[in-house]
Amino acid sequence: MDQWKAPIGTLREDVLKRLSKMLDNSTCGWRQLAHVMSEDPKFRSSESEMTSYSLQVLSNTGSPSRTLLARLADQSCTLNFLLWGLKKINHQDAVHYLTHIVSGRIEIIVQPQSHQVQVGSKVILSCKASGSPGLCYQWFKGKEEILDGTSPVLVLSPFSSTNQGHYICRVSLGDSCVFSQWAHVCLADSSSGCHSSIFQGSVSGLRIIRQPQSQALTEGDALHLECQAVANPPAQYEWYHNSEPMQQHQTQSLKIPHVTTAHRGQYKCKTYNLYHEVWSEAAVVTIGPISVIDASWVEVDTRSPGVIETEEPDIRSKEMERFPAQQMASPYPPVKQFYATDKVALLIGNMNYMYHTQLSAPIADVHELTNLLRQMDFKVVSLLDLNWQEMHSAVTEFLLLLDKGVYGLLYFAGHGYENYGNSFMVPIDAPASYTSDHCLCVQKILTRMQERETGLNVFLLDMCRKRNPHDDVLVQTGLLKVTANIVFGYATCADAEAYEVKKEDVSNGIFINFLKRRVCEDEKVTVMLDRVAEDMGRCRITHGRQALELRSNLSERRCLTDHIQTAECSASYSARNLQWTVAHVLPPSQTLQFDCGVIVQLGFAAEFSNVMVIYTRILEKPENIVFCSAQLTDFPVDVEIDLKKSNQETLLEAGSLLLINETLPAEAQSRYTRVYGLQRLKKELIFTVCLHYTYSKLDDEIQEKQSVTAGKPLVSKLNLYERRHSQNSKNLYSCHDHDSFKIPVGSLYASEGLSLDAIASSSHLQRGQAASGANIPQETDYDEQFDAPQPLITE
Repeated sequence: MDQWKAPIGTLREDVLKRLSKMLDNSTCGWRQLAHVMSEDPKFRSSESEMTSYSLQVLSNTGSPSRTLLARLADQSCTLNFLLWGLKKINHQDAVHYLTHIVSGRIEIIVQPQSHQVQVGSKVILSCKASGSPGLCYQWFKGKEEILDGTSPVLVLSPFSSTNQGHYICRVSLGDSCVFSQWAHVCLADSSSGCHSSIFQGSVSGLRIIRQPQSQALTEGDALHLECQAVANPPAQYEWYHNSEPMQQHQTQSLKIPHVTTAHRGQYKCKTYNLYHEVWSEAAVVTIGPISVIDASWVEVDTRSPGVIETEEPDIRSKEMERFPAQQMASPYPPVKQFYATDKVALLIGNMNYMYHTQLSAPIADVHELTNLLRQMDFKVVSLLDLNWQEMHSAVTEFLLLLDKGVYGLLYFAGHGYENYGNSFMVPIDAPASYTSDHCLCVQKILTRMQERETGLNVFLLDMCRKRNPHDDVLVQTGLLKVTANIVFGYATCADAEAYEVKKEDVSNGIFINFLKRRVCEDEKVTVMLDRVAEDMGRCRITHGRQALELRSNLSERRCLTDHIQTAECSASYSARNLQWTVAHVLPPSQTLQFDCGVIVQLGFAAEFSNVMVIYTRILEKPENIVFCSAQLTDFPVDVEIDLKKSNQETLLEAGSLLLINETLPAEAQSRYTRVYGLQRLKKELIFTVCLHYTYSKLDDEIQEKQSVTAGKPLVSKLNLYERRHSQNSKNLYSCHDHDSFKIPVGSLYASEGLSLDAIASSSHLQRGQAASGANIPQETDYDEQFDAPQPLITE
């Protein structure tokens, strides 16, 4: 039926609230619904979005289900697909309620029209509505009810001057009712103002009096475009996004409550009636990603005055604005569109090294890039502080997610080096005088990616590339295939160091600070990275110290923004979905009832694939209890907890700097604890919730404890601490068989040896004078970007 094709956003707020109340449970609720709705990639919720839904429970009026339904509405999900999802999870109450509401909806499909008529003629006003059987019609003239006007058709015959006026029809069913639009009926020679003030006559033209306006938004903002036309007969509206019709938007207002980067582009509105068609002017909507870190980098245009850059898309856009009616008749030659069968990314950030300089930037850089890649539909695994075995296992699991046509991206931030053209990533447990045996060779990972027949291989290496004096071995990586789909983006040049800007609260790698502004551009990967290199070249603080280096043999115009097309590989795509989902499942929220009458809510949020935030909140407490606090204790030794930062009132105090800008409600009685190192969890995560409370007339504090089992959350299910024995992963990472190699944990090689990535004498670099000469990159003084001179340390 037509009413089932309507979007979720057409439901009344009270209906959405009741559905949300039905779905706010852990057994058959919003989590299960989000999972089944993801079978359509358009409605797939990312890990960060699932976290955002779950965190709504901390607000007094928050609802995870309501937030999920709002997102589905933003994506123009139909009522029919929502009903299918509710049936899929077998939520009978919600199915029955939604069916009752939608089947009983009233929608007017034929509106009464205004008329100019002669005395004695016959006037017919029609109003037709869709809905359940038994619809009742009632016509009104002004505010007066027409006694015999109880059918869809109102006949005024013979028409006289007393019949002139405004007419409207009410359609009702039980307690529900809707009204039609007003219809003005008058004599053709009347001076009562029946004629349009703009168009004279019964049939006339169409003119747009309000054009949609271009806007610059950030993700999460509301988009509101307006197009208003005057016409006789009345105009109808149809919106277009990048020349594609938006079937769910056919009114003069286009509203999208929460935009993403998918909504950027050109919007136009087609207004039409029986006789005319007019297109609005184009409104360009730009949408930038939300940046968690409030960076102060400024881009400066260094082109010479008077230079105008003209690109073909701009010409076409202007032509479309001048000749909108011809855009379908004379299209430009189509550009070949490339697709990925899937998109998978592994992001590793190593900071807390055992025998080397501690780094600060990887935690912020990995989080920034994770959010941006997810916006482009990448399945992202983000991991912090991995030892050799964990890095080895993580790469092995990453290779399992690759298949024919898949886009694979590997990002590493941490210590590294380069010998004989091969790049090596250093794990956190590498000894002081490490060699290739203790590290992972990037080129060997590439050979295994090629064996999976991937569509695109991208490596972003945010690490130093100095030579390692302790490593004389020439690693044999094997022959690379000629696939013309490889892109290496190095944060710095060969035999140079990569830097991070040291700040009081959080540090950023210079590479990511520039990359994050470009990575979502719909451009060929190499073009996008070239622009990043140009941006870095205009920053004075990096001049002469760090410059992006690009190596590529990419022959096709493949972009990170390319869409996923799974028609030919649906089985393998589903298998990858399952494999990836296993490593990203959070424990369900729990409610604990204590003997004293206090009810505590326990929730979980993912910060990275191996870092989780556990939060507690007091839901209810008896009136005679004046103070109570729920704190977490007794965690397994496998995971890491900073006791000084556990059970804090804010995420900032808990050490989770990267969630402070997300939609976490600030509740006075909430407590946050950050659990990291989940990849080393060998058994289920079991901890204790200790409730401290005090009665009104007693000074002594009382404690109650309850044990909680949270299973194996997030990446802990993959057991990355275990050695992989797959034949395909043998000899991938060092020059020797990994089975014969054992990491000397706790040993310290050659204490007098030099650590390549230790803070060099030039670590605290000052801004120098610009080099003179004609053949140097143009640079701009970026002093205003920093609150004070910021020290650079090697990464």
